[in-house]
Amino acid sequence: MKFNTKTRYGIRTMIELAMHWKEKGVFQKEISERQEISFKYLDHLIASLKASGLIENAGGRMSGYVLTKDPEDISIYDIYQAFEPELAITDCLTDGSNCMRNGTCATKDFWNGLNKLIIEYLEGTRLQDLAQKQKQINEAQADSMFYI
Repeated sequence: MKFNTKTRYGIRTMIELAMHWKEKGVFQKEISERQEISFKYLDHLIASLKASGLIENAGGRMSGYVLTKDPEDISIYDIYQAFEPELAITDCLTDGSNCMRNGTCATKDFWNGLNKLIIEYLEGTRLQDLAQKQKQINEAQADSMFYI
């Protein structure tokens, strides 16, 4: 299983917004620079995040973006679903799968159980958790640069 680039960059975008969520909004240019994501590619990410209801314009044309709810109330699975319709580690678990071995395959329950564990992990990991981790990393980097 591999997360696509949109999902990975979407999570990074959401972390950036979570780190500044009590502010009036974060401009797309700031997100692009801090997360090293091209401005044009970020357009696509923002469109998906807005369509999913996770972010919105802060209030006006020149206002940046904000989260629609507290980072503690947003799971990584919520962000994943902004970019992917479903999570299935094998084709036989997707909706509408016409697996020829359906009902005769000993591994289907194994794959299904593993798939559920991954979803539970993503649902249990909150955006706030990753934003806090990023703040700690940023502070540690700033401290180490101070002593150079």
